[in-house]
Amino acid sequence: MGVRHAPVSDSLASAGSSVTRYGLVTTLVWVGALKFTDYEVQNAEPLVTASPLTSRLRKKLGARKLAWLTGVAQIALGSLIAVKPLAPRASAAGSFGAAGMMLSTLSFLGTTPEAWREGPGGIPQLSVLGEALLKDTVLLGAALLTAAESLRAARSDGEP
Repeated sequence: MGVRHAPVSDSLASAGSSVTRYGLVTTLVWVGALKFTDYEVQNAEPLVTASPLTSRLRKKLGARKLAWLTGVAQIALGSLIAVKPLAPRASAAGSFGAAGMMLSTLSFLGTTPEAWREGPGGIPQLSVLGEALLKDTVLLGAALLTAAESLRAARSDGEP
């Protein structure tokens, strides 16, 4: 007779889901709050000025206002993702917004010269900045998973 692993795997899946959701929430809210500091405004400069997606906004709004706008968006998206138990559809919307934000930040890998350089044998070597950007692939995955989970919850709650 085989050993039953379902309770353990179900518990791990539940814990992993919660860590993924609220880790994403914490990351978005915390990093969003940092966008209101001079330190973060300065750190974002090489990214926003090199990107065709953000350089025009940077020229129009200035570095500080663009950082504040990004911070407000990150805090709002994180807050929406957190409300899944009360409003799963709103949470799904926050997750889709976060996925879009992660896609845009991942585009900085290709537009920011400081993100990587060609290494031996033509293999790209990431800088510390590039490594930080690459980690957004995990956040993108988390956003997609939390979106799916929120949509499932909305369906089971009978939300339209």
